[in-house]
Amino acid sequence: MKYTDIIWDFNGTIYDDVDACIKSANRLLGAHDLPLVESVENYRALFGFPIQDYYARMGFDFEKTPYADLAPEWMDYYFEYSKNSTTYPEIPEVLDALHKKGMGQWILSATEVNMLRGQLEGLGILSRFDGILGLDNIHAKSKKDIGVAWKKANPDIRALMIGDTDHDAEVAAAMGVDCVLVAAGHQNRSKLETCKCISVVDTVTDILKLL
Repeated sequence: MKYTDIIWDFNGTIYDDVDACIKSANRLLGAHDLPLVESVENYRALFGFPIQDYYARMGFDFEKTPYADLAPEWMDYYFEYSKNSTTYPEIPEVLDALHKKGMGQWILSATEVNMLRGQLEGLGILSRFDGILGLDNIHAKSKKDIGVAWKKANPDIRALMIGDTDHDAEVAAAMGVDCVLVAAGHQNRSKLETCKCISVVDTVTDILKLL
């Protein structure tokens, strides 16, 4: 096989939390008397990394309210709204299919690592992964450094990154691995199609056709 391992993004790729993120953003915007995100399409056009820039695009003025104060406020809302979030329905089937192919599976996420483990355990899929790579804080600046360090420590692994944002494509490029992007998460297809990746697909099931 061309690839020995899969590196998964979590939010928006495995975990369908788009609705929870929109509700959290609107709760935060409303609390600070700012215009709300009007639709999923509007959200997907706004969202991106670094998260601080995404907040600025939503209209926050960090001189009035520092980003360091906004991040934990958003997180409180997200904990509330994400209680009803689940994996995308096809995820268990795809994880099993990749396991049967003998491929290692990892998660690389901008989510704080302990929170990420808790989410995976609650979803009943923590044991499906060979390793969890996440951040050590809630400010979600980037997962690039973590990914690059992991690849340097595992130079013989031929990995494919699966994500849902342009940041995932940037991380994959920095790691020197291929990338497939799924247009069902936090960014729209038109943005994803500008990225350097081998394919943009509609669902993760479509990835099995590429392997």
